[in-house]
Amino acid sequence: MATEDPDATAGAAPAHPPEPPAPARGAAEEVAEAVAEARRVVVGQQGMVERLAVAVLARGHVLLEGVPGTAKTLAARSFATVLGGSFARVQFTPDLVPSDIVGTRIWSPATERFSVELGPVFTNVVLADEVNRAPAKVQAAMLELMGERQVSLAGATHAVPEPFTVIATQNPVESEGVYPLPEAQRDRFLLQVDVPLPGAADEAEILRRMGVAPPRARRVLDPGRVLRLQEAADAVYVHPLVSDYVVRLVMATRDPAAYGAPDVAPLLEAGASPRATLGLLAAARGLALVRGRDHVLPEDVRELAVEVVAHRLVLSLDALADGVAAQQVVARLVAAVAPPVPVGAPSR
Repeated sequence: MATEDPDATAGAAPAHPPEPPAPARGAAEEVAEAVAEARRVVVGQQGMVERLAVAVLARGHVLLEGVPGTAKTLAARSFATVLGGSFARVQFTPDLVPSDIVGTRIWSPATERFSVELGPVFTNVVLADEVNRAPAKVQAAMLELMGERQVSLAGATHAVPEPFTVIATQNPVESEGVYPLPEAQRDRFLLQVDVPLPGAADEAEILRRMGVAPPRARRVLDPGRVLRLQEAADAVYVHPLVSDYVVRLVMATRDPAAYGAPDVAPLLEAGASPRATLGLLAAARGLALVRGRDHVLPEDVRELAVEVVAHRLVLSLDALADGVAAQQVVARLVAAVAPPVPVGAPSR
């Protein structure tokens, strides 16, 4: 009897992964119920709601970019209600100072001592509305908050509650009184999601559903269950070849010519950081669980690549002068870097 050559499947991923075990199926059902409840309230932004679920499962933060009125705040508030945790909305303005969001020390005449008053960011879901309106000191405070999940205040470190997610919004067409987010802070966002205006059919549904007595989200999960779902996302299986595909995609942003896209090299000043590699794999695991699977497919990585990688790139002056968007650069690299091929798939 002939034995299978272990090298025969090199460069190929299994075509039919095993059926998910019962715990994975139960987690997928809980996630599906939470997403469905949020979609009952938010009309016409199905992709945005799904990406919010991916970010929570991957323990990441989301930057929603879109013009006013596209349900960004509604989606954040509704999803926080579905998760069952605490929620706070912080309206960012040019006169905001760090103590407005992280807290400060307050003198108590009764005790003749200072006490620490924690700010609104000590909650499970923070909506940072119009985050690009905040000045540099506030952005620095947000940097520690998002990266370390803690705040340094009065000589002590205060950890935020778990689970913890920042959902930030910004208006791409507004330029007066805004501060472009620094590269270091953009790198802290797992996903940057473009939120488009709804089409005619969705606009009609918004009018029908939201005109009178709009629906309100109900609580589906609680913080403890969310933490268990995050652990379930961590357990989603990733084939070594899919991991290699993630690495090749990110490496292509640093050396496009070595990965079949020499035309992209003049467009990039700096490629994506290792956070992009970690984030792309974590987001792919989250998307797989949202889709009801206990394994990651190459298609999950391809679908998320633009939203995970594009905002981390630094474009060259030539690219900026020619109006080239970072999303176009990542889409070109995704087309150039070949994904793993399932075993038994027809060759081309």
